[in-house]
Amino acid sequence: MDLGLKGKVALVAAASRGLGRAVAEELAAEGASLVLCARGAGPLAEACGQIERASGADVVGVAGDVASAEDVLRIVGAGLERFGRIDILVTNAGGPPAGTFETLSAPDWEAATRLTLTSVLNLTRAVLPGMRERRWGRILNVTSIAVKQPVDNLMLSNSLRAAVTGFARTLANEVAAEGITVNNLLPGYTRTERVEELARAASEREGVGEDEVRARWEAEIPMRRLGEPREFAALAAFLASERASYITGASITVDGGWVRSLF
Repeated sequence: MDLGLKGKVALVAAASRGLGRAVAEELAAEGASLVLCARGAGPLAEACGQIERASGADVVGVAGDVASAEDVLRIVGAGLERFGRIDILVTNAGGPPAGTFETLSAPDWEAATRLTLTSVLNLTRAVLPGMRERRWGRILNVTSIAVKQPVDNLMLSNSLRAAVTGFARTLANEVAAEGITVNNLLPGYTRTERVEELARAASEREGVGEDEVRARWEAEIPMRRLGEPREFAALAAFLASERASYITGASITVDGGWVRSLF
């Protein structure tokens, strides 16, 4: 299937590892040029080089923190300077720390809001005018299964990713007639560094081994295994494509059946 991504330019946030890296690899394999960002300059440069060598794609990496409004402008500016436009935006960021309401402070909430919600607003604000001018665009927000079925001890993620979902669903209606789609991708337990961090946190909190924590998660998943980043990335590439032009405002789980709701 030709996804029609040759010649498109995609900005993928938090792309040096995990789900962001997998999405970047998939888009590059489909012929897109890439603007990648991450906080660590070294891992980002390594990821850019590996993706370029594997796919032949044109890749520019910009070290920066999407929680910083100034860094967002610099990242987007570098992409526009290199390619002249950004057609596809994939918002993504490391998950906020685990915790219950009573264990989280006001500064914890403020930092998590900047990371999880404000970063999406700032990235969208920076690229949307160009998409509107060209009457074509794809905005994909990497959120979490927690927006459909809250996960215990993830108060920040449950709350703020739900806010991203509400923003995206509203924006989808506002820009649909201009050829721009806005969708949310909801990863479940996937074999990434973030899930390893959650396993360590649960292990320390409950006094059990990390293997036991992972085994418990797998037992809750109908497929009885964790997902692989490439399985998540396949959906991202499709939603970014020409073939997905009539899908907008959707929040789609990639979770092996973990979420039990009907919608």
